[in-house]
Amino acid sequence: MQDAQVGWIAAIIIGGLAGWLAEMFMRSNTGIFMNIILGIVGAIVANFILGALHLSLGTGWTAYLIAGFIGACILIALGRLIRR
Repeated sequence: MQDAQVGWIAAIIIGGLAGWLAEMFMRSNTGIFMNIILGIVGAIVANFILGALHLSLGTGWTAYLIAGFIGACILIALGRLIRR
């Protein structure tokens, strides 16, 4: 995903969408700003994990959205574990 060619405005939009999808999927109650943060940071986390496993989602917006969704779900689950 280093060559994803996704600009910072697109990263915010895609990150927000990925975070929102993860929020709906995980049934969490976060706001729009947290959705954006979860999507962007989630994409970084998922990219790191997939890279460590030698897997690739490809490049571009779709790969960034999928990675953001996976990573945001992981972050929401970790947040729930920490709060308990």
